[in-house]
Amino acid sequence: MVLEITKYGQKVLREKSKKVNEVDSSQRQLADDMLETMHKAKGVGLAAQQVGRLESLCVIDIPEGCDDEFDEMFNAPVKMPLKMWNPEIIQRSGSVIDKEGCLSFPNMNGEVVRAEQVTCSYIDENNKPQIITARGFLARAIQHETDHLNGVLYIDHFSAMERLAKAAKLKKISKANGSTR
Repeated sequence: MVLEITKYGQKVLREKSKKVNEVDSSQRQLADDMLETMHKAKGVGLAAQQVGRLESLCVIDIPEGCDDEFDEMFNAPVKMPLKMWNPEIIQRSGSVIDKEGCLSFPNMNGEVVRAEQVTCSYIDENNKPQIITARGFLARAIQHETDHLNGVLYIDHFSAMERLAKAAKLKKISKANGSTR
């Protein structure tokens, strides 16, 4: 089932997620619905807050060819799509700046500095603990989605200049979605 994507200005995007004690059939259905929603919106990642929920859950599906050959080979053991409950980045290394967008910020992107490589622990749909290490675009997506689960938005990583350049657009999106600021 396709869910409604929350947009910037809706309070739930700034709320911190709540740990999931057990992945049950309702949690698996939510993950499947989130994937369907994300694919329909042509996104590569989606966090529960982006569909108005507070579970610590995100989904990611990076298409082949999004990374250079080295990063794609490095990430090859990671099976897509990823369904991650209670994800936590436990290690970061390197630094890279790149353009980033977000389904909660229609028709907007900006440059964000992220770690080049991350190691992330999470629970899978079978309640099994997992640890993955990712580079490139997958690492960026993991950081972006885990930020959402902590109430942090990609615009929070913008430089002062980038934020100033996007101020009018951010205000317009926010007002259109119920914010009084």
